[in-house]
Amino acid sequence: MSKIYIVEDDKSIREELAELLRNSGYEAECLTDFSNSKADILSAHPDLILMDINIPNLNGEQLLKEIRKESDIPVIMVTSRTSETDEVLSMSYGADDYITKPYNPTILLLRISAVLKRAAGNTSVQSYNGLQVNDAKGSLTDGSRDVILTKNEMIIFRLMLDRKGSIVTRDDLMTALWDNDEFVNDNALTVNISRLRSKLAELGCNDAIETRKKQGYVLK
Repeated sequence: MSKIYIVEDDKSIREELAELLRNSGYEAECLTDFSNSKADILSAHPDLILMDINIPNLNGEQLLKEIRKESDIPVIMVTSRTSETDEVLSMSYGADDYITKPYNPTILLLRISAVLKRAAGNTSVQSYNGLQVNDAKGSLTDGSRDVILTKNEMIIFRLMLDRKGSIVTRDDLMTALWDNDEFVNDNALTVNISRLRSKLAELGCNDAIETRKKQGYVLK
């Protein structure tokens, strides 16, 4: 049974999360005293941490940064913030995923399951045209520069990479995003692809994504 450690200062939310996790077959433990958060979390030896950003003393992002100095425990940030900046910052500090409140319990459980499977498999680093693709960090690197992808950008890139050289339709991408994020629409897909192109270009992969009109996209 996987142990999940909840770092949330709102008692009612904390208790709801713990009940949801226990009813879903997980062992749930909660942080209630935030005076020595990092030491208490690490001493609990959890399999995964659910961490709010807005917590006392160190905020969640700073606490994550401190934890990453000593441990690779999977971390999912659970927060009421909706800014992409917060998502990118959390992923750059080492978060494995990011979900906003109010969250869909089913989606949260799917995210938890996916992160635990990824951690157990330990196959998160692959390559593309000389770049390292790190799912766990949500990053692309050429060895000297790291570029952080948002969760949706990584989902799009990963699907295209799995089908490199073949057409990936907008419907394929929308389905993949829908399974991971209930707030995706067609305009958001276009914006995410544009940002992904720009980030690949930063690392020297210009024109990496080709648009095929009325068909979809091809990662070259």
